[in-house]
Amino acid sequence: MIERLMAIEERYNSLTEKLMEPEVISNIKQTLALTREQSSLKDAYEAYQQYKKLTSDLEAAKEMSKDPELGEFAKEEQLSLEENLNKLNAEIEILLLPKDENDGKNVIVEIRGAAGGDEANIFAGDLYRMYTKYAEKLGFKIEVLNSEDSEAGGFSQIEFMVKGENVYSKLKYESGAHRVQRVPETETQGRVHTSTATVLVMPEAEEVDFELDMNEVRIDITRSSGCGGQGVNTTDSAVRLTHIPTGLVVYSQTERSQIKNKEKAIKILQTRLYDLKLREQEQEIGAERRSKIGTGDRSEKIRTYNYPQNRVTDHRIGYTTNSLDRVMNGDLDKIIEALITEDQARKLKEGN
Repeated sequence: MIERLMAIEERYNSLTEKLMEPEVISNIKQTLALTREQSSLKDAYEAYQQYKKLTSDLEAAKEMSKDPELGEFAKEEQLSLEENLNKLNAEIEILLLPKDENDGKNVIVEIRGAAGGDEANIFAGDLYRMYTKYAEKLGFKIEVLNSEDSEAGGFSQIEFMVKGENVYSKLKYESGAHRVQRVPETETQGRVHTSTATVLVMPEAEEVDFELDMNEVRIDITRSSGCGGQGVNTTDSAVRLTHIPTGLVVYSQTERSQIKNKEKAIKILQTRLYDLKLREQEQEIGAERRSKIGTGDRSEKIRTYNYPQNRVTDHRIGYTTNSLDRVMNGDLDKIIEALITEDQARKLKEGN
């Protein structure tokens, strides 16, 4: 463990020096890459500085305990330092677990109404509001990139970016099928229906991750579509991009400006292609994806929201809370913390 911490310290200090070099400062891509790497090492670096101080203080307390006058005080101090050192060792063990290089990134989230018709689209809208409230609590910012409203309410599809510190580390477990059980407003017999919406969380792609070749992209300009009313543009400002090599198609119509819609569509396409690249890499590794909490596939049922019993159950870790009303109002902390804790426990077990 100490050898790894020493290597991290050496690399962290080396990056500090590199980031001060004129040729690096003038290279935005290199600066971004080095800053990101240093940021990923920061917690372990700071923990090691604390570790060195605690061990130094502990040695001093042990020496002091030999003094007849200060012995009792020094022994108490020694016990306190040993306790703090044990806690820090446990924290460092987690900090040294393999890191997801995307944890510090912003994300693009796509929510689609799936099985259940109008009720699935309404639930997609509920999930969007849930994530919006959660983001507000953490000080994250949300920007809608594309949305297709549903006549009954909610969305048949909505794509939005969440910006903030370590957003992906919080939201990466949300990909999959979310199931709702409740009595729809249109149900006259009072029967509980089951509907689903799918969530896809993708780390935002930056130029250092994936450079999009626009020569491989077909651009089509169309008129915005929607449910009617003043919100629908009457000019040809919607943008559809088709990535010819993969067949991926993205669409943006939220802005009245064709240029702004094109910028948003490019960001979505770039991030989708980066996500595709990550999935291909994980499939090659194989075991890494199997060890994860869930596969992140749309088809995997990850969570059920049961309204009659005010219950939310995450099926991947068997976590249940009877506080659905609070969860839908953005109180996702306990569920996400439980997922993070379980993920760390699995990684620790694999390392032993």
